[in-house]
Amino acid sequence: MLLPREEAFELLKKYVKNDRMIAHSLASEAVLRALAMHLGRDVEKWGQAGLLHDLDVEITNADPYTHALETARILSEMGIDDDVVDAVKMHNEDATGMIRSTEFQHALAAGETITGLITATAMVYPDRKVASVKPKSVTKRMKEKAFAASVKRENILECEKIGISIDKFAEIAIIAMSGVADDLGL
Repeated sequence: MLLPREEAFELLKKYVKNDRMIAHSLASEAVLRALAMHLGRDVEKWGQAGLLHDLDVEITNADPYTHALETARILSEMGIDDDVVDAVKMHNEDATGMIRSTEFQHALAAGETITGLITATAMVYPDRKVASVKPKSVTKRMKEKAFAASVKRENILECEKIGISIDKFAEIAIIAMSGVADDLGL
């Protein structure tokens, strides 16, 4: 089962109060929807995983050893599809002690992570707009370890494990985030 989009968004707002985290969730949803469309996968399912993947971020204080496990429990108890729960849980390998292995797991980990790099890149542009960001800027920033230092580049590079080059992945993600830029404040 999946929640209707509006119910999923209300669930997110029930657990996540920080506006920046809500924006991150909306950006992740947009990127995951775009990836699903590009790969011919279930757009609603992938979008819901993107939207709800950080449901427990405030509950767990983003603790790397517990974050995602509480979200997985909540979604599982609600009857959300097992593969959504699995992808959400596996977006934080540290909490599970396992390694991502499925297309959906790699897509969520890469998709939610690239949103941070794109947002950081947009913030250094004069207009601070995601629509101004070019894929080459994102791939250039990938190599600058000091830029957005907390963004795990290795997660972003998991796009290659689902058959998408980093250049194409950046393009897909920028276009997706541009589509919800007003909601993101970018």
